[in-house]
This record gives sequence, C-alpha cells and structure tokens, in this order.
Amino acid sequence: MRQNPAETLRRVLPKIREVLHVAGVEMQLTAAVSFLTVLQDESVSIHTYSHSFLHIILQNLEHRDAGVSNAWLETLLAVIEALPKETIRHEILNPLVSKAQISQTLQSRLVSCKIMGKLANKFESHIVKREILPLVKSLCQDVEYEVRTCMCRQLEPIAQGIGTELTKTVVLPELVELARDEGSSVRLAAFETLVNLLDMFDSDDRRQTVLPLVKSFCEKSFKADESILVSLSFHLGKLCNGLYGIFTPEQHLRFLEFYKKLCTLGLQQENGHNDNQLQLQTLEQEKKYISVRKNCAYNFPAMIVFVDPKNFHLELYSIFFCLCHDPEVPVRYTMAISFYEVAKLLNSGVYTIQKELVTLLQDESLEVLDALVGHLPEILELMINGGENSGSESKLLSIPDLIPALTTAEQRAATSLKWRTHEKLLQKYACLPQIISSDQIYYRFLHRMLTIILTNNVLPVQKAAARTLCVYLRYNRKQEQRHEVIQKLIEQLGQGKSYWNRLRFLDTCEFIMELFSKSFFCKYFFLPVLELTHDPVANVRIKLCYLLPKVKSTLKIPTDKHLLQQLELCIRKLLCQEKDKDVLTIVKRTVLELDRMDISLDAEQLEKEKQQNEGRSANVNDKIFEKKRRDNKTSSVLVKSMTLSSSGSSSGTSTGKEDKKSKLVRSQSFSTQALHPKYSNIDKCSNKSSATGYTSSLSGMGKGCMLSFSDDSFRTRSTGNSGNATFSSSSSLIASHNSFNSTDQKNNGNKESQSRKMSIKNRKSNS
Repeated sequence: MRQNPAETLRRVLPKIREVLHVAGVEMQLTAAVSFLTVLQDESVSIHTYSHSFLHIILQNLEHRDAGVSNAWLETLLAVIEALPKETIRHEILNPLVSKAQISQTLQSRLVSCKIMGKLANKFESHIVKREILPLVKSLCQDVEYEVRTCMCRQLEPIAQGIGTELTKTVVLPELVELARDEGSSVRLAAFETLVNLLDMFDSDDRRQTVLPLVKSFCEKSFKADESILVSLSFHLGKLCNGLYGIFTPEQHLRFLEFYKKLCTLGLQQENGHNDNQLQLQTLEQEKKYISVRKNCAYNFPAMIVFVDPKNFHLELYSIFFCLCHDPEVPVRYTMAISFYEVAKLLNSGVYTIQKELVTLLQDESLEVLDALVGHLPEILELMINGGENSGSESKLLSIPDLIPALTTAEQRAATSLKWRTHEKLLQKYACLPQIISSDQIYYRFLHRMLTIILTNNVLPVQKAAARTLCVYLRYNRKQEQRHEVIQKLIEQLGQGKSYWNRLRFLDTCEFIMELFSKSFFCKYFFLPVLELTHDPVANVRIKLCYLLPKVKSTLKIPTDKHLLQQLELCIRKLLCQEKDKDVLTIVKRTVLELDRMDISLDAEQLEKEKQQNEGRSANVNDKIFEKKRRDNKTSSVLVKSMTLSSSGSSSGTSTGKEDKKSKLVRSQSFSTQALHPKYSNIDKCSNKSSATGYTSSLSGMGKGCMLSFSDDSFRTRSTGNSGNATFSSSSSLIASHNSFNSTDQKNNGNKESQSRKMSIKNRKSNS
C-alpha cells in the first residue's frame, strides 16, 4: 500500500478477502492490525479506504474467536473516528439495528454495545435520541448478563454525547435499574458508571437518587456483595468529595467510619479477634483485602480533604499510622507514593507525620523506599518550612531521627542489586544542603559520596554520587573542609592508580564546571586536568580530549593567559607524541573545535593592564625620541647604501626575502620565549600529524624541530611587554608557524645566502 496502492487494491486485496474466510487466528489478527496501519498511514483517501476495506472489517467482526473479534472491533472503532457521517449512517448504524436484536448471537450483541458507545459522539443529540437510545434501552434489558454489563459500561460515553438533560431522563433511570441487577458484574458496572457520571447530576439527583444507591452499596458490600468491595474502596474518595455538599453531619461521620473500617479490613487479629479467623480466610479473600487496603491508601489524600486538614490528627492520624505500618508491601508502597500529597495538604500540620516519614525511609522493602524518594526533596522542604518550629537551629530538632534514617536508606540501597534505586537516592540527596547543616553533611554524607565514587562498580551510581558531592562542596563555606575535599579529589581520583578513578575525576570536573564559577575551576582543577595528557591509558586521554573545549571555555583573557598557554602546549604535546590512532583522530577533531572557540575577555583586568602600559609608555617616550634623533644620520646612510646595492626587480625580490627572514626570526623568537627554559630544548620527531589549526602549524615544521615536553607541569614564564608570548587564541599559534611551509624549506639555502649578503652590505654602510 505504501509503494503501489492502486495495484495493491486491485490485485492483492481481493486475494486477502478470499483467504480470510478460512484463515486461522494468527492471520486474522495480522490482517486486523495491517488494516489499521493502512488507515493510520493515510496511504489512500478515507473514501477509498471505506470503499475497499470497510466491508472486510464488518464481515469479520463476529468471528467465533473473541480475540479476533476484538481486534477487528478495535480497527472498526478507529475507522469510525475518520469516516464521514453519511458513511457511518449507511454502512454501520443502519445494519446495527438488526445486529442488536435479541435474535442475534451473543458476540453480535456485545459488538453492537461497543459500537453504540462510539457512535453517540458522532451524531447530533436528536439523531442519537431517535435512532440509538432505543437500542441502548433494549440492550440494557438483554437476557444475558454479559450484554447488560457491556452496555452499562458504554452509558458513560453515551451520556457525554447526549448531554445533561437526556442523561437525567434516559441514562439515570437505566443506571438505577442496573444497580439492582441480580448479576454482580452488572451491579459493579452500574456503580462505577454512576461514580464517573457524578458531575453530570444536579444536587437533587445526587440527594434523591445517587446517595441512596451508594448507601445501599456500602451496606451490602460487607455482607452479600463482596464483589463490589474492591471497586467501592477505589472510588470512595471521589464519591465522598462528590457528595460532600449534600451530606448531613451524621452521614458524613458514617462514610468516614466506613472508610476506617476498610483501612483495617483483613487485620481483625489486631482488633482482638481469633487468629483462627484469619487462617480460615481463603487466599483469594486475602488478596481482595490487600487490594482494599491498598485502595484506601490511594484515597487517603482525598479523605484528608473530606475531613478537612485541620481535623487530620483527630480523625485520620491513627489510620495513617496503620497504613504506613501495614504488613503488606503494596499498601506501604501506595502510602509512600501519596506521602507528598498528604504533606502538601497538611501544610503547617505536616510535623504530625514526621515519624512516619522516618518509618518509610527505614522500610525493609526497597520498592517502598523508591516510591518515597521520588518526592523526597519536596517532602523534606515541607517538613522544615511548614512545621511548627522555625529557624535553622530547630530544623534538625524537629526531625531527630532523620539523618540516621537517610544514611540507613542509602546503605540498604547500596547493598542491594537495585542500582537504579541507589542512583535515584543519591540524586535526591543533593537537596540536603537546604535541609540540614553543613557540618552534618560533611561528616555524615560528603565522605560517603567520595567512597561510593571510589568503590562502587556501577557507572550511573558513581556519576550520581560525584554530582551530589559537588553540590555539597558548593554549599560548604568552611575553607579547611573545602580544601581537604579538593585535595582528596585530586589525589585519590585525578592521581589514582586505577584508570577508572581517573575517568571519574574528569566526570567530577565536568560537574564542577557546571556548578561552580569559572575562576574556581581554573584555580583548583585546571592544571590537574591537563596533567592527564600524560595518562598511560588511551581511554583517559580520549575523555580528556572531549572535555578540552569545556575546559577552554572557563578561561578569561588576560587573567588566565598563562593557563591558555599551558592548554596550547598540552595540545602540541598530544599532536607531537600521541601514538594511539584513535586518540590522535579525536585530538585533531578537538583542535578544530578549539580553533572555532572564542575566549571571554576580562574587561576589568584589561583596563588595569592598559593603564599600566600607558604609564610605562610615558616614561619611555623621551628615551625613544632621543635615541631616534641620534640614529637619524645612521639610518639615512643605511637607506642610501641599500638603494645603491639593489636595482630593478632584484630590489623588490630582496625586500620580499628580507620580510620573510624577519617573519622567520619573529616566529622563532615567539616560540622560544613562550616556553619555560626547561622546555626550550628542541628534539627531532617525525612529521606524523597533519590537520588544520594546531596540526597545520606543526605539520609545517616538517622534519624540522619539534618541541619536547619532558615535564608533567606545564609552566611558562612571562617576558616583557614587548616580547610577551601570550596565546590569546588558537589562531595565534597557527599564525606563528605558518611561515614554515614547504616552499620556505626548499628555498632555505638561497634565503640564508641572501641574508648573509644583506648583512655584509649593512655593516659596510654603517661603517
């Protein structure tokens, strides 16, 4: 259909239609999915689709296999959304009248119920009332309880399609009758539909019709109709708040007591009942009771709204305690998920649930811990700021067992196999500087993070610990503690024996660049990072190369010009000495990226240097003027001598060669002055790097001299103002060596002889 729809429809689709009559389940399911995909792809127009595919879909709706029938039904319901009204009316609605009759098969009537739920939103209300609602009433009174249940569940979309008035006059009476049906599944469907349509009923309908039905459900749920108990517990919060305005105080109290009873359902032995009573319960009953208590935990925030947060401690705290200490994990898990909502609702009364927070943090199940940790920063912030106590000194006093609970939770997560929970926990612990004191973090958490980085074997966990450690360091204001941590990071990670630790050092440096100022990184971590260019492991050098653009972005000129020099010396070393092909490839790629980068300027420092330079210039100007005046005669004689010694085109050539000679001398001077004396020795090395930027400057040297870097510390000395060799950008390094091209090397002998001749003539002229 995607490649050739016309031929597919003409030649392939008829064959499929023939085969589907005798096809097995697998082929039927595949065909249903394929037809749906063709619709979604819009391979053909909707008119062509309905003409070619709709009849095949309708023919297979009543397949004897329920799975196949449902697959074709899903395809049809998707097609109905796209079909025009006239096509739906003639091809689907009209045949539906006969398909919904009691004389048709059970499968046919079930399909008709689901189709009518979809059609109610496609037509105007008067058409629905005239042509669809009579069929709905008929199916609600079907002899088979499966049909009544299915039709009852479709009353919700039908009510939304026909509006409030018709819902009140047509749908509500049907729901009332179905709520008293002999089939438990029908009663359950009626109850759930009634709750979902609660907003469509006015206060009179709620008081006179809905409330009596709900009371009847609640009374029968413990006695004759336990099938509705799970659903009732799930919808109870919505039901209580939906009917809140019509409750009398007595009814309000009755529904609250009903909720409390559900919260302890299945735990009768704790209320003085015999243990034998629990043993007699079947496994199915136990599962049902666990589901009920889990639903009660889910509805707990809604019940706080129902009783008013001000009455929480009096009315619901005991239930909250029971649910947080429930023997079943699913119940405690649900309480952990809803804990944040409870804390928000309690607001200033949040201090009343501090003990339960500690309890859930120490829960033996990691699932419960994982559910609680999702909103742990927000919960702790509410605990600190929303409680009765205020001020930094009373923060820890308000939750005395918080820190032991947090450390215990982390240790349990660390010893488990669920590393994702451990990673999530470490990420959320980054909020602690806002919650507890800096000293508590330093002694109880910060060193633990460093230990995790050094010893844990899971990379995401190590990275989470590294970032959280950087956050702790960011908020630590004690210089001694800061310096100690920085020193440990450099020594144990950056200079660690394991290459894995050195890789984590680079990760940590990346977090530091994200969280700290540029000057902080340059002061403490810039040089230790560059030292990893000597690392014996290629992976470390590769990771360093990927990090270098970020490292360079931390520099400011002219404040960090010495660090920029060392960065460029580091790049030269990698280009010159790197033997690993993979590393060298990444180095060249990094060089190109560095060439395109701009370095931020420190305006304040530039202004200071400008003023200093102007002061020096004022003192030196007089001396320079006097020297120029004395040398004036000598200069004029030199010019005359050079004019006599050069004539015609040779004069231009000689001048050009002199310029190249002077450029060569300046370039050599630039290179040597930029280096520390111990780096100024020159070694021979092969011309094995060729790229633009840094690489072009080095490849231009050919078989000539290459700088040798024998020391791990990239130190430089600064020269005078006039001879300052500052690598202000990558391009300056390139420009300083572009004069060493292949043409210069070929003509090197001629240049030297010309230079000697010129110097001899100059001496004669001077004499």
